[in-house]
Order: sequence, then structure tokens, then C-alpha cells
Amino acid sequence: MTKHVFVTGGVASSLGKGLTASALGRLLKARGLRVTMQKLDPYLNVDPGTMNPFEHGEVFVTDDGGETDLDLGHYERFVDENLTSRSNATTGSIYSSVIAAERRGDYLGRTVQVIPHITDEIKHRIRQLTNDDTDVVITEVGGTVGDIEILPFLEAIRQLRLDIGPENVFYLHVTLVPFIGPSGEQKTKPTQHSVTELRSRGIQPDAIVCRSDEPITDELKRKISRLCDVPVDGVVNAADADSLYEIPLVVHNEGLDTFICNHFRMTNVPDADLTEWKALVDRVFSASQTVRVGIIGKYVSLIDAYLSVVEALNHSGIHHHTNVEIDWIQAEEVEGLLAERIRNLDGIVIPGGFGERGVEGKVAAAAYARENNIPCLGLCLGLQVMTIDYARNVLGLPGANSLEFDPQTKHPVVHLMEDQRDVSEKGGTMRLGAYVAQLAAGSKVAEAYGELTVSERHRHRYEFNSNYLSKFDDGDFWASGESPDGQLVEFIELRSHPFWVATQAHPEFKSRPNRPAPLFRSFIEAVVDRKNGRNPKLLKIDESATVVQ
Repeated sequence: MTKHVFVTGGVASSLGKGLTASALGRLLKARGLRVTMQKLDPYLNVDPGTMNPFEHGEVFVTDDGGETDLDLGHYERFVDENLTSRSNATTGSIYSSVIAAERRGDYLGRTVQVIPHITDEIKHRIRQLTNDDTDVVITEVGGTVGDIEILPFLEAIRQLRLDIGPENVFYLHVTLVPFIGPSGEQKTKPTQHSVTELRSRGIQPDAIVCRSDEPITDELKRKISRLCDVPVDGVVNAADADSLYEIPLVVHNEGLDTFICNHFRMTNVPDADLTEWKALVDRVFSASQTVRVGIIGKYVSLIDAYLSVVEALNHSGIHHHTNVEIDWIQAEEVEGLLAERIRNLDGIVIPGGFGERGVEGKVAAAAYARENNIPCLGLCLGLQVMTIDYARNVLGLPGANSLEFDPQTKHPVVHLMEDQRDVSEKGGTMRLGAYVAQLAAGSKVAEAYGELTVSERHRHRYEFNSNYLSKFDDGDFWASGESPDGQLVEFIELRSHPFWVATQAHPEFKSRPNRPAPLFRSFIEAVVDRKNGRNPKLLKIDESATVVQ
């Protein structure tokens, strides 16, 4: 039978439940187990797709088009499995399903209540990930024990242990052991109170992960064990690490994966083979140089809004033995910063976003990178603003813009997808999930991917206006990737520039620490070349796009 690990948190938010769950998933997979993961979020939104990035951070997109919590990005990067929209459930989506069932008459006129109807739906969402190809499902319960919104989820996972047997369920609780400066002590009281609150809901944790600034002592572990009724081997310390990719090694050294396997009576499971992961961590700390990359963003005051972009840059830095130092630049302030900050960068990334705010700053950054041979990578909106820059400043199309930002523009070089202009709901106008693109032979993007047919995830409404494509065909600008039917531009680049490349997709979502996203890897390569004064390979400005040796 499939085993279930439930990860809850107490004391404070942002303790690292998602990273703890991800690290555990990595360890169990390293033991040869088939692992999948899930996030249960207590907010009432159906999904985070319409939430302000300042509220929620990044919206992570799955291959099947699910708009999900950013923790799914951690799950995919650590476990190296492509998850689906079923790996994220919210209170809003759960209540929507139950109310829809009530309207259909599925409950035969009975009173619909939190117990059993909401809790049954939660259990259904958990168990739908169970199949013959899965050994362990790790489910993170969002929020903090004690929050009123989390109560139905706690009740559901409590019931599940009765439904499938205690030997098939493991409760892992993440708490904080703070250091109190005046007394010079680490305090266990917050952990005790958190576990007391969890037990009041009928859940006795099987193990506790104690987050702390510095390692805790064995005596503190024994104290927590006694007061929380958890075996001392089940008290795991996850002190702050220099790299998040160290976390699997930290909790492995604490014996967490062995403790869980013993609980599940998995006697024939081999020890974790962490050879590849240890080599990855060694590379993290073996960088021989540092490059500065500016992210020209609209939401830079909350860096979690660009979490996957940052990680994809870090993955590429690891690949090239290079530290990537991020310079966060507010797009609305770019025009006043061009001379002061952007010229000193080794590379520029223009990430995605929605709405008019900061767009002109992004256009200015794209122009500066183009004119000064600074490597520039555009993602989603980044492709659109780079297109606008080229149309205005090279092709001489005054006022060229996207219809999203200027509905009256005479040159709508970016427009709404034609087949979705009549859709009334905003969510229905999105191109979401994985789409295939055909790359042009000899292009920079084809060289980066090493193949001519690729698939990347999308999240956008507006597209390059292909009616203008002939105007862009000036021998330098190259629509180097298109949809298989040739109707949509997926990648653009300049032949004469070391790296001025953009994609309508979000390749950052598929990047892995040991397998960087190809475009990011090639971007950092160009950044390193510029940093070290190496001459980049340029393409001739002609139809043949022959590489200049």
C-alpha cells in the first residue's frame, strides 16, 4: 500500500516546510522509492493564478497547465519529477467541488457539512495521487497549526490514519527553536506549545524537525523528546544551511529518512545513494568566479515572485562553476538607473509579469542591453518588451506597443491571441502549460537546446503579432522558434548580438539543480564569456544564419 507522509508546521510561517518536504522527497527517491508530492493550501482562492505576486509570490505552472503554489517548484527541483495540477489543492477548490456536487444533487438532499463532506473531499484529493506506481506520497499542509483555516485539513489527515492504518501514515511536524539573545539560550517552549496544539486536534507527531539558527544540543533533543512524546531519534535538527541544496544532506545525517522507513516497516529499502547530490553540493561551493546579473522586475520587493528564475540562474551558475550575484532592479526606476547600475552588470534578465506598470523601464533595459552588447534573456513579457524595443528603435515604428499596454497603438506588435479574444473570463484567455516549439537550425536557441523540437511551459495572454513578422525580417532579428503550425512566435534572437534572446515561455519552471534549463545555461555562458573578455560566437546578418568561426 502507498505510504503517506504529512508535513505540518507550527510557531511561525516561512520555517521551511516546503524545503523540508522536498529534501525528504529527495532522500526517499535516493533510496529507490517512487515519490510524488502535494501541497494543501488553506486560502479560499481556487488557485493562486489571480493572486497578486506581492500576496503569494510566484505562480508555479505545471505541464498540464495548473497554476500552483511556488512550493511545487521546490518539489520538482528536488525530486526531479514533473508534477500535475492535482498536486495542489486549496480550500477554495475543495469547497467549489463540494458545492458543485451539492447543486447536482450528489448528496441526495442531506445537509452538507465540514465533516464529513469537506474532509472527505480533502481525503479524496490526497488519495487521488495514490496508484501502483507510487510508493510514498508526501503532502505538505500549508499554514500554521492554530490557524482557523487549517482545521479541516488537520481533521482530514487525522481521519486518514484511521482509514488506512497507522503503519501507512507518518506525521512530520516542523517547528522553531529560537535563540534568545539576552539569556544566551535556545528555547524549546515554542515547540512544546506547537505540538500541544497539534495534539489537541488529535494528531500526535511521529517526528519533529526543529529549525534553528545554530545546531541544537543532544540534551535539547532529549528534552523535546520527553515533553512532546516523540522518540529521541525522531527529533531532527535542521539548522540554517549555506545552500538550500544542503538540506537533504543535513536531514539525512540526522537520520530522518531511516526513521521514516523504519516506521513504514520498509526493511528491504536500500540506503540512500547520495553520490550525485553530494557532488552537486560540492559544485555549489567550488565556484571560481562571480558574475552580476540584473533582474529587471516589477515585483522585486518580494523576491519569491521570481523564485524559479533565481533558481534557474543558480543552477546555471553551478554548471559553470560560477556564483551568480543577483542585482534586483525595480523596472519603474530603470530609466534613471541605466548609467549607474545596468552598465556595470554582466547580464540582464527581463522576467514575466502582467500589467502596464514598469513596462517602459523594461523596454529601456532591453534597448540598453541590445546597444551595449550585454547578454540579455527575456522571459514571457521579456520577449514582448524586447520586441517593442526593436520595433520602435530599430525598425522605426513609432509608438509600437502591446495592445495590453496601449489599446490605441498604431503598431500592435504584441496582441491578444486571436482565438481567445471573445473569452469573457480572464482565466480563459491564458495559454497555460507545456507547448511544443520548432527551432530554427543554426540559431542560438537550437544550439542551447541541442535539438530542434522542444517543449516549455507557458503562462500568458498576449503574443508576438505575426502580421508584423515580415517587417522584423531585416537580416538581424530572427524569430528562431515557432509553434508547429507556424502561427505563433516562441523564440526571438539577434544574429549580431552575443546573447539577446527571448522566449514566450517560462523555461525556468523546468530547470533542475543538476540539469539547468538550456536557455539559462547558455545565457550564463555568454555572461561568463563577457566577464572574462572572451569573444562570443556571432551569427552573420543574412538569411543563412551561418556561424562565424
